[in-house]
Amino acid sequence: MTISPATVFSALADPTRLTIVDLLAQRGELSASDISGVFASSASAISQHLKVLREAGLVLVTKQAQRRIYQLNTVAITETEHWLHLRTRQWNTRLDAMETLIQRIDKGLDNDQ
Repeated sequence: MTISPATVFSALADPTRLTIVDLLAQRGELSASDISGVFASSASAISQHLKVLREAGLVLVTKQAQRRIYQLNTVAITETEHWLHLRTRQWNTRLDAMETLIQRIDKGLDNDQ
């Protein structure tokens, strides 16, 4: 399954969903009720946030009897990290080229003086 960076970042743009991801990163697997207990929002609202995270591919859910257990999808996290790393490398390359150009222009201006 290929993860869409746009979908991932859209899901993470909401503070509640970002907090849920942080909770799962810190604590590992959590039930929906454990996650819901952290927030003042209704269980239904948290369920909707979990649905968005699940549809974005950021979390995985397993059923244990009547409970739903959530955990981070490490594949999605790794793919997103890789995407960010590539963008960072591209920008660093562009910024390095710009810095080189600025230095060349500065040296040219220094020679005219």
